[in-house]
Amino acid sequence: MWDRKQTHKSLLKYLFAEAKEVREAISSKDMENLREELGDILLQVVFHAQIAKESKEFNIADVISTLNKKLIRRHPHVFGNYKVKNIKDVKTIWEDVKKKEKSINIEKTICEVKILDKKKLF
Repeated sequence: MWDRKQTHKSLLKYLFAEAKEVREAISSKDMENLREELGDILLQVVFHAQIAKESKEFNIADVISTLNKKLIRRHPHVFGNYKVKNIKDVKTIWEDVKKKEKSINIEKTICEVKILDKKKLF
């Protein structure tokens, strides 16, 4: 009953609480507790994905696919032929890819707004 009434917003406090518990387990080097708390974080991910699935927004497979694509994009030195010399190169790649992704998302949003505005005209 309680589960069915939850929303993304109502679950935020639990997600933050679990993240805090993960931080505490890491700080105290309690690996048994860390294992448990990471499971609780995973439960939150699954819970949010289920809510999204029920409202026909996305599902857990979409979350995993998005993560997979992001990891491949942001790690060309692992999944591609890009050569790195050191950790600094890895961080530079990561930041460059993130900037490009944000730029693409902004451009996509602008295009979507223009399309919506044109539809309003007709």
